[in-house]
Amino acid sequence: MSIVYLNGAFLPAEEAKVSVLDRGFIFGDGVYEVVPCYQGKPLRLKEHLVRLQRSCDAIQLTNPYDAEKWTGLVEEIIANNGGGNLAIYFQITRGVAKRDHAFPQDTTPTVFMMANPLPPPSQTQIDDGVACISMTDNRWLRCDIKSISLLGNVLLRQAAMNAGGLEVALFRDGFLTEGSASNILVVINGKLLAPPKDNLMLHGITMELVLELAAKQGLPVEVRKISEAEVKSAEELMLTSSGKELVAITQLDGKAIGAGKPGPVFRTLYKLYQDYKTR
Repeated sequence: MSIVYLNGAFLPAEEAKVSVLDRGFIFGDGVYEVVPCYQGKPLRLKEHLVRLQRSCDAIQLTNPYDAEKWTGLVEEIIANNGGGNLAIYFQITRGVAKRDHAFPQDTTPTVFMMANPLPPPSQTQIDDGVACISMTDNRWLRCDIKSISLLGNVLLRQAAMNAGGLEVALFRDGFLTEGSASNILVVINGKLLAPPKDNLMLHGITMELVLELAAKQGLPVEVRKISEAEVKSAEELMLTSSGKELVAITQLDGKAIGAGKPGPVFRTLYKLYQDYKTR
C-alpha cells in the first residue's frame, strides 16, 4: 500500500480525499513536478524546485512551502515508500472554492505528493530505440508552465500510441517544440541540437542535464530553432524526460532515422547519464 502526502499528513493512498470543489479538479488550476529518485536519492531536486516556483509565479499561485520544507517532504515520502527507484510526483492547486473562473480570495492551496515505482527504459528500447510520429503542436502558448491542465498533451500522446509509437514530435510553424511528455534532441553533422527555451516548450531538467553532460564531454552543442525538415533528415533523434531518462528515436512516421539504430552520440550520452545517476 503506497503512502501519499496530502495537506500536512502522510496516509495510505486509499484514504486520501480531495474536495470535488477543489480548483484542480474543476479547472485544472494548479502546477506539478516529477522528480526521479535513484537508490533513495532524488535527482536534481534543487532544479525541480526552482522550476516549480517558476510555474507557481506564472499562474499567480502562492507556493505554500519553501525549498527546505519541500526537500524534507520528498525525503519523507521516499522513506515511507521504501526508497529505491521512485518517481516523486507533487502538485499544488489553488484550493477549494465556489466554482468561478476568477481567483478566489483567501483560499488555502491543496498540496499532494505520491511516489510510484520508476522502472528504467527496457533493454529493447535502449538497444533498438523507439518509434514516434510527428504532429502539429496545437496546445496553448504557455507550455513552459508545468500545469496540471494536460488534456492537449494527453490527446497528442494517445495519437502516438494509436499509431504504434511511444511519443510524438511536435512542430509549430515549421519548427520543433517538444514531445507530449518529453523533450527532443537532434543530431545534425555530429552536433547535438536543442530547441530554444521559450514559452512553447517545457524547460526539461533531464534535457538540461544531458546538454550539460554533452558539453563537459566535449561534444558540440547548440541551442537554436530546428526546422521540421532538419528533424526528419537528422542523423539521430532522442527524447529525454524524468521518467524515460534518455531514449533514441530510431523511426519517425514509419521512416528510419539515420541507420535505424541508436547512434554514436546517443550511446555516448546514455553512458554519461547512467554514470551520473550512479554517482
